Amino acid sequence: MEKEFNVREDSFSATDREYEKKLRPVEFAEFSGQQKIVKNLKVFVEAAMMRKEALDHVLLHGPPGLGKTTLANIIAHELAVNLKITSGPVLDKPGDLAGLLT
Repeated sequence: MEKEFNVREDSFSATDREYEKKLRPVEFAEFSGQQKIVKNLKVFVEAAMMRKEALDHVLLHGPPGLGKTTLANIIAHELAVNLKITSGPVLDKPGDLAGLLT
């Protein structure tokens, strides 16, 4: 009988973990590409942490596949904060965004 899969169970092998880390890095050092942008974001994040203040607004834009979502997750991880993700087409009017964030 095949073992039942449990998403909450930590049954990944070391190889699986390494593969997952390459797909979705959680630290700036693990992110490949966009080095100039990563360097700037690291400065912003480190400055916010040193001041013990929230990071100023960050807008990541561009076509799919550039790493925008991954960078957003890295920023949230580095700052140890939660991240809420939405999509532009979901928002019909300005008040919709406020509803998602509260």
